[in-house]
Amino acid sequence: MLTLEQGKLLVRYARECINCHLVRKEIENKEFSFAKDDQGVFVTLLTYPEKDLRGCIGFPEPAYPLGKAVRMAAISAAVDDPRFPEMSSDELDKVVVEMSVLTVPEKIELAENEKYEDKITVGADGLIVKGRSRSGLLLPQVPADLGWDKNQFLMQTCTKAGLPSDAYLSDDVEVFKFQAQIFSEVSPGREVVVKEF
Repeated sequence: MLTLEQGKLLVRYARECINCHLVRKEIENKEFSFAKDDQGVFVTLLTYPEKDLRGCIGFPEPAYPLGKAVRMAAISAAVDDPRFPEMSSDELDKVVVEMSVLTVPEKIELAENEKYEDKITVGADGLIVKGRSRSGLLLPQVPADLGWDKNQFLMQTCTKAGLPSDAYLSDDVEVFKFQAQIFSEVSPGREVVVKEF
């Protein structure tokens, strides 16, 4: 578990990386002594004050040291999210940076007569659906922010993967869950808080 102070360092570094990239300044490659292992991270950018999604990219698996993962995810969220145009440097002052540090995803195994709904908690779990050469991920804050129930959460994760919404019921599709610590700016470049549901 990271402390709020550690979360603040990660969010500020994410903002710094985006800013340096947008103004074509060299980015300092920081590593964080409190991060002993590689970790999965997502960086989410939200317009302020509307809090509309402006970009979200990350790594569900612990593939990189934390500093490198933050750096890559932050820049990609700003300029590589295919749903949005590349961010301009003056736009950075109009978005809040949100950092999700993930646990390692675990495959949900069902006993006889169990359903996926029995194994997930909205507001605590994120989901990954994999199958048919596709995958989709939704962070824990998404269903909580949108007021989805467990069934909607499963269906929307399938849709995110480009699969039919009920694909999670099929034998050729696997469902994974993970948790995340979420640190978010209250307003652009300002106070960072732990986001809880």
